[in-house]
Amino acid sequence: MNNSVYDVIIIGGGPAGLTAAIYTSREMFKVLLLDKEICGGLPAGTDLIENYPGFSEGTNGIELMSKFKKQAQRFGTEIVEFKEVKKVEPVEGKMKVYTEEETYLGLTVIVASGSIPKKLGVPGEEKFKGRGVSYCATCDGPLYKDKDVAVIGCGNSGLQEGEALLKYVKSITFIEFLPFINAERILQERLRKNSKTNFLLNHRLISINGEDNVGSITVEDRQAGEEKEIKVSGVFVYVGFLPNSEFLEGIAELDSLGYIKTDEDMQIKVPGIYAVGDVRSKKVRQIGVACGEATIAAIAVRDYLKTIGA
Repeated sequence: MNNSVYDVIIIGGGPAGLTAAIYTSREMFKVLLLDKEICGGLPAGTDLIENYPGFSEGTNGIELMSKFKKQAQRFGTEIVEFKEVKKVEPVEGKMKVYTEEETYLGLTVIVASGSIPKKLGVPGEEKFKGRGVSYCATCDGPLYKDKDVAVIGCGNSGLQEGEALLKYVKSITFIEFLPFINAERILQERLRKNSKTNFLLNHRLISINGEDNVGSITVEDRQAGEEKEIKVSGVFVYVGFLPNSEFLEGIAELDSLGYIKTDEDMQIKVPGIYAVGDVRSKKVRQIGVACGEATIAAIAVRDYLKTIGA
């Protein structure tokens, strides 16, 4: 067990977690940030971010999150990567945060654990994961140079990542379950104008097919009830996200989808524990929203620590 007692333990190193780290570290608190992977969260896998203020020409996700991380470290945040939190337990006025290897003690906890891409659950998805099935165009796009691929899902994530893929691929077939595109209009206009894109709306993915690697997909026209096979070498999946909240079951109140409920100070029902960013129950999940929530939580943490004499 780590014998240090931190004023603040932050779980997750995406925009929300790093913003919370910047604010609490500037208050001269002893701050530990734990991330199960490398800091950056979902934005670090986005090629171009155009709706975060301050970047008139847009910015690369990895570069943006690197700046967040450096700023947090500049103010003294201790960052430990590749430490997945398994459990949080309030004990005698402190918070025990358990990973597989160590247990950390904190006076407060800010949960910014984000979400993970939702899987389709269709035949072939697990079989071809890493062999044609991907959840990150920025990571795997260069592997599909001059090849035909499919993107499943036409929300903001699907179209943003599709735009990144266009630099490499021969063509993209977008498959959308709904009869309309649910992404920002500027993204719709850009992608529809590109000669390398094709949109199949009101279609359902039935299966991902192939031998050693992906060779095709089978889709169903939901209106006509007809199935057809489309030859592709890659399938990129963007059909929503699942919250990383399992480690708080029994501690936090979760909504029907597993997102964490909080009050307006971002605090859960247990005093001293806060939740911010994509793991929090709400309507809008954007980088700007995550940063705003983290700011509110950090100020609430400052005030809470005053009340307990820290």
